[in-house]
Amino acid sequence: MSAGRGIVLHPDPVLRKKARPVDRIDGFIKELVADMHRVAKEYDGIGLAAPQVGESLRIFVTCALYGEPERVYINPKLELSGEIALGEEGCLSLPDIRAEIARPPRAKITALDIEGAEFTMEHDGIWARVWQHEFDHLEGTMIIDQYPGGQLGQEPQGLQLGKAGDIDFCFSASANAAFFAFNSSIASSIPSSTISL
Repeated sequence: MSAGRGIVLHPDPVLRKKARPVDRIDGFIKELVADMHRVAKEYDGIGLAAPQVGESLRIFVTCALYGEPERVYINPKLELSGEIALGEEGCLSLPDIRAEIARPPRAKITALDIEGAEFTMEHDGIWARVWQHEFDHLEGTMIIDQYPGGQLGQEPQGLQLGKAGDIDFCFSASANAAFFAFNSSIASSIPSSTISL
């Protein structure tokens, strides 16, 4: 595990704050981003938001998976589209909890990279779901807010407690085939697995 920052667990108040924008990308921000990438890898995550390591800033990172390099998204903005679809998600800040979360299947994201250059990407697969999950963290929202009941400690329909030995319910490519597009035309033919972010 990281000797510095680690995963902040619910109910830490930082997870419930709306994160503040990054004013400038200085040495502190670059060090934070490097730390976030390291922590995400150590916990076998696919993505990680700054509040999850204790910093209330509008930053999240994604790991190098499924043909994409690792990336950082600073001050991201999302545009969503498509018919809502369910997908199973976990969260590194909520160990042992999984839930079926409804999200639009397509997303367009605009953000700054580590050098301050603006970029835009679009996805209708796993990354669209990851971006939305991480963006939720920047808004102070967690997956336990998105199912009926919404109280930690209960087990409402759609919520599953994990089993000891699972890897924090990170995207489990070892458990099932890859969880790609939720596009309605092909979703029925693609098995889902769990992502933790």
